[in-house]
Amino acid sequence: MLSWDPRALAVLERLHGAGFHTVLVGGCVRDSLLSIPPHDYDIATAARPEQVLELCRDFRCVETGLRHGTVTVISQDLPVEVTTFRKEGDYTDHRRPDKVTFTDDLTEDLARRDFTINAMAWGTEGLSDPFGGQRDLSAGLIRCVGDPDRRFDEDALRPLRGLRLAAQLDFSLEEGTAAALRRHIPQLSYVAWERISAEFVRLLCSSAASRVLLEFPQAAVQIFPELGPTVGFDQRNPHHCYDVYTHSIKALAQVPPQPVLRLAALLHDVGKPPAFTLDEAGVGHFYGHPKISALLSEKALGRLRLDKVTLERTLTLIARHDLPVEPTRRWVGRWLSRLGADTFFDLMILKRADSLACAMPGGEREQIRRQAEALARTMLEEKACFTLKDLAVNGHDAMAAGLRGPEIGAALRSLLDQVAQGELPNEREALLSRLKK
Repeated sequence: MLSWDPRALAVLERLHGAGFHTVLVGGCVRDSLLSIPPHDYDIATAARPEQVLELCRDFRCVETGLRHGTVTVISQDLPVEVTTFRKEGDYTDHRRPDKVTFTDDLTEDLARRDFTINAMAWGTEGLSDPFGGQRDLSAGLIRCVGDPDRRFDEDALRPLRGLRLAAQLDFSLEEGTAAALRRHIPQLSYVAWERISAEFVRLLCSSAASRVLLEFPQAAVQIFPELGPTVGFDQRNPHHCYDVYTHSIKALAQVPPQPVLRLAALLHDVGKPPAFTLDEAGVGHFYGHPKISALLSEKALGRLRLDKVTLERTLTLIARHDLPVEPTRRWVGRWLSRLGADTFFDLMILKRADSLACAMPGGEREQIRRQAEALARTMLEEKACFTLKDLAVNGHDAMAAGLRGPEIGAALRSLLDQVAQGELPNEREALLSRLKK
């Protein structure tokens, strides 16, 4: 028994009650059939946009795209996107149809949609599934509606959306759809970076992201060309059993599905190919690769239009991912202070994932990491001083000691470093004395 949000049903019933064929369509139907509570609701209807506006006048309506037949109806704070049944012309810009023609035929409307599992509808007459979406749901398949080359050519974002759905639902791509998808990945160049970013981050944070990225490396490389040299790059090192790209994806699978951690895992070794050297025994080394990785990643991530916090935390993790760990109060205090607690523990997570994706996971280095992480939690419980706001002196004290401008911040950060490492007590008199010196 399918279950729907009564707020969405209120809109459907308003239009259906006025004599217009009206159905729930797309992702909400797909998710309900998978027993996943829908978060977004789309309605398709034979009513024209002006008729939707008139019939729903006691709701709040937003004229989202009247030219293409779409009105967003706000039903008790739930946005319901209502679109008139339509047929579409060519997509010369690979983003939107050149021409939209309204129709009264639901099957014609469903025929223009991307994948069979998104081309199902539910109304008072039950489920409409002219393209076998329910069958593909049961088989765990992503299959295009009709000719996959035409579907992907229409909207250049569809290949990435197909991969995101496969990763999100842990589905496979039907053979013909997969082949066409690979051919059309380069067309992502037609898509705005904001749209690519939203879809790609969702893919990265999905449950089957690692499998999909291993099967379709060209998608990751299209978005991050910096990853190109890592695909198939033999590390020639006994500590590694995978090429650089595969190692990175295996590490990605070991971190929680959070954008910062998944992006950091994906890009942490992007600097390895340019840093590669061979010693006399033929063993590969990557001296200085974290710095190169951070520089390449800054350029790569900049294209995704990420917020400042996500960008900075990701780059910090990449730059520090190879930091040698010491299970001492001095080392832990220093890096808790410099990174902050959240980034410190993210770094520990990334280092663990990096180790698990190697030929010999665990070992002494993993034991040391665990000791350092446990010590960090103990020191935080002790409410040790790791931030400037916890320091027993402040900027006014530094000014009173004769410091000016940038000297103030530098002095306070130096004191914080010494306190965090246990070299100075966080006591006002001791810190004032050091300031005066």
